[in-house]
Formats: sequence, C-alpha cells, structure tokens
Amino acid sequence: MTGKFEGKVVLVTGGSNGIGRTTALAFAQEGATVVVADIQIQQGEETVSLIKNIGQEALFVHTNVAEAKDVERMVHQTVATFGRLDVACNNAGIEGNIASIIDCDEATFDRTMAVNVRGVWLCMKYQLPVMLKQGGGSIVNTASVAGLFGSPKMGAYIASKHAVIGLTKTAALEVGRSHIRVNAVCPGVIETEMALRGFGDNVELTNKMKAVNPSKRFGQPQEVAKAILWLSSDEASYINGHSLVIDGGLTIQ
Repeated sequence: MTGKFEGKVVLVTGGSNGIGRTTALAFAQEGATVVVADIQIQQGEETVSLIKNIGQEALFVHTNVAEAKDVERMVHQTVATFGRLDVACNNAGIEGNIASIIDCDEATFDRTMAVNVRGVWLCMKYQLPVMLKQGGGSIVNTASVAGLFGSPKMGAYIASKHAVIGLTKTAALEVGRSHIRVNAVCPGVIETEMALRGFGDNVELTNKMKAVNPSKRFGQPQEVAKAILWLSSDEASYINGHSLVIDGGLTIQ
C-alpha cells in the first residue's frame, strides 16, 4: 500500500461484486475514500464493510444507473458526504442474452443499452460538472474487448460496448482542457460471476476459450483493478481518451 489515493474520493458503480468490488477495495487499500454504487443492496453493503474493515471510509448508495434520478442522487450524495469527487469508475453493466440479431427481443436489447450505455452516459453527465467545478478529475469507464470486434449472437452487448468506447472518446475531447481525463478499460474474459455465467458447467467450452487465448487462461478481477487504478492515477497523466485492452493477448490474433 503506497497511499497514492490518500485524500481522494472515488466512486465505483457496479461495486457489489466482480471487477467493481475488487476495484473499490483496491482504491481503499491505496488510501481512498470510496463510494460504492449498485442496484444490489446486500452485496454493495458487503463491499462497504470490507472497505471499513481495512480502516477506510466508505459509503453505499443504492443506484440504478439507467435511471437519471438515481445517478443524480448518487453523485449528489457523494459530494454532500465527502465534499468532492476525484475519480469515477463507471463499471456497472450487464451481459444481456446470447441471441442472434433476428432472435434478440426488444426488451433484452433495450435493457442492455439502458444499463451499459445510458448508464455510462448518465454517470458522466452528472460526474463531469462536479469535476469541472473543482478543477480536475479522472473517469474510467468499463468497456470490453467486445467493443473492438463483432461476434455472432452478442449483438446487443457488442453494440453497447462499442458505444461506451465512443462516449469515452467524446467526453475526453470535451473536457481534456479542463484537467479531466476520461479513459476506458476493455477486459477480455475475466473470472467473475457475470462473465462465467455464459459458460455454465460446459467444461469443453471453458477449456476452448482458454486455449484460444495466447495466455491460456482467463483474467483475474485484480488485474483489471490494477489497470483502472493506474489509469486513474497521476502516473497516467498524459493518457486521455484511451481504451486499454486487458485480455491476455486475445485480440492480437
């Protein structure tokens, strides 16, 4: 622990489990005060307890990132409680259903876009005015390698993650001169509950997915968390509008 985020206030959406929880804890371990936002109350409060157990301040805010009133309240409560917002990790997202363009129903498509795209847009819409007022900040959005290529039967998810990358680049252009950096991470398959749901008990498919990766394994949440912390830190002060791929080499093939 180096304390590189000592005195900083960090907001992590989707912080109830997986990459979000791991990232929230990683920021806390580096001295940050952390606001955990999620639609899952019990798991979100568990993340806060884990942070408090290591001696850091933390707050849980029940939030549906697809709802403007929730996101506005989330940001307002962060500033009202801790006085500022230095870093935002807009990580909340869903995987959607596996279905072809023809078979994907409207409800699934709309929900995937609402959480993954509208959610990121709303978060930045309310986070950026705070950072502009205080004179700087850093935002990292969670996209995916699915935002870099196409894949059969993943149309809604693929479209949503391409959109996250586009929003990231646009926001970076709009606020870069105001000492605010906006970047994204693009994880490959990471061993989280959400990512592994699609594999179920299919050992053959799991092994096949690992075999096609040059690293011959799936990633770990802490590997993504470390990248998010780096992008959020002064060590990445000249990196803006970038989408950092964390996939073990999957997309270089």
